This record gives sequence, structure tokens and C-alpha cells, in this order.
Amino acid sequence: MISAQDRADARLLWDFQRMGHTPRPCSVGIGLGSHDLGVAEVTAGLYRRGLLPLVVFTGATSRTTAERMPRGEAEHYRERALELGVPAAAVLVEPRARNTGENIRFSRALLAERGIEVSSVLLVSKPYEERRAYATARRLWPGVEVVSASSPLAFDAYTDSIGDPRLVLDMLVGAVQRLMVYPARGFMIEQEIPGPVAAAYERLRAGGFTGRLVPDAS
Repeated sequence: MISAQDRADARLLWDFQRMGHTPRPCSVGIGLGSHDLGVAEVTAGLYRRGLLPLVVFTGATSRTTAERMPRGEAEHYRERALELGVPAAAVLVEPRARNTGENIRFSRALLAERGIEVSSVLLVSKPYEERRAYATARRLWPGVEVVSASSPLAFDAYTDSIGDPRLVLDMLVGAVQRLMVYPARGFMIEQEIPGPVAAAYERLRAGGFTGRLVPDAS
């Protein structure tokens, strides 16, 4: 059961994760693999707007995608983008990454292998992981400008579209926790977390939303 307080706290975390960037032309678009095909749809839309000459979809499978995306997240993203009119020649697939750090590192390596120069990246993620993805890319790909993008859906509309509000809340809590613990591990840049966001995070965590927490994290 998701209480009214849980939803209010989740909206605080949701709004904090959104970076508020305005999409603009970039060297490449990178769609981060997940259970949400909306990432591929947003990336395809940015391509059709002329903001991207090239797209990389990155991702293997996880416990949330093994059944629904058996050919791998990146490949399912590619198929959806082609259905939406993105030409096959404009799409690269990185099929090995199993976390956000690997998404960035493996995509960067793939583009370097192809001799593609990158000065800016339009990084497309789920809405509740924009800030986490941005902070990771800034740490692992220095010197490249990072612009964040995601579905424009509000929290309630997004959870309705996914059909599993608890999954979204679990991942929201995990995404904020990573912002707290990963900078010290060298995985992402530091991001200031406002007091109300930290308090909402603690309430949700105390309420049992812990499905995506880092093991043994303080």
C-alpha cells in the first residue's frame, strides 16, 4: 500500500532527480538501458528533432528486465527506435553494461573505437535517475558536456504508465542513496542534497522502500 505521505515524499525525490536541462544539439545521444522503453522513445524523439546525429543504446539485462527484454535492454531499445523512424545506420548498440557506470564507460569506449569525437552528450534516462546518471557521467567522462533528458511525465502519470508504483519508489530511494554514498567511492561527482529531500528519503527508507539500496552502505 502506498500512503499519501509516501507519495508526497516520492514526489520530492522525483523533482530533485529532474535536472531541468533544455535539450540541445549534442555530439551523441546515449539511452541508458532499463525496464522502461520510454527511454528509447524519448531518445528517438530527440533524434527526429535533429538534436542528435547518432544514438547509442546501452544495457544488458537485470532482474527487472530478463523476462520482458530477453534480447537485452539495448537491443530492445534499438528495435523500438527503429519502429519510430530512427534509421539503423544512426544507432549503435552497447550490449554489456549492467549498471550506470558501465553504461557510461562502455559507451565511451565504443565511440572511441569507432573514431567518433564527442564534445557533448545528451544523456537519456528514466526521470527518477536523471541526476544520478548526470553525476556519474560527469565523473567518468570529464571534459564532455552532459545534458540530461527523460520522459516529461509527472510522477503519478509515470507510475501509472509503469504499472508498479512500489518499483518506482524503491528505485527512487536507491537513486538518492547512491548520490549520498557513491561520490566517496569515486563513482560520481558530489551533489548537494537539500534537507527536505534527505528527510523524505529517510521516511521512505524507514517505511520499507529499500529494494534498490546499495548493500552494506552507511
